[in-house]
Amino acid sequence: MDSDPRLTIIDTPFSPEEAAEVFRRGLDNAGAIVTFCGLVRNAAGAEETELELQYYPGFTERTILSYVEKVTAHWTLDGSRIIHRVGAMPQGEPIVFVATAARHRRDAFEAADCLMDMLKSRAPFWKKEHNGDSAEWIEPREQDHQDTSRWNDVFGE
Repeated sequence: MDSDPRLTIIDTPFSPEEAAEVFRRGLDNAGAIVTFCGLVRNAAGAEETELELQYYPGFTERTILSYVEKVTAHWTLDGSRIIHRVGAMPQGEPIVFVATAARHRRDAFEAADCLMDMLKSRAPFWKKEHNGDSAEWIEPREQDHQDTSRWNDVFGE
């Protein structure tokens, strides 16, 4: 699969600050840039949490890029960028970075929010939370599905 500058799936740590700086370059006409960084948080009651994400190479990228295409067609964006970690990640480490740029703030905010909802609930990642000696697979919560349903018009649903 050819690489696409809008999406990177990576199995090593990354700097969201550096990603934001790189994303901003060349966006001279943008009036707004919105960035989001999701971190591994500790599970309730756990001393230390590790998150493990698995994915299906090729399929996962195509699926996410189809979301990016629909979001770009719905809002007027000057650019978008997603970096998503896979593999084992300790508590506090960045999991995901989403950035959108647009002439107007509302387009940038809504597009970033929509992309994050799609990544959280629909992107083909398999998540397992490790807490000490126990591990369990994580499914999207009901609230995640409700958040995603706000964007049904973007995805023709």
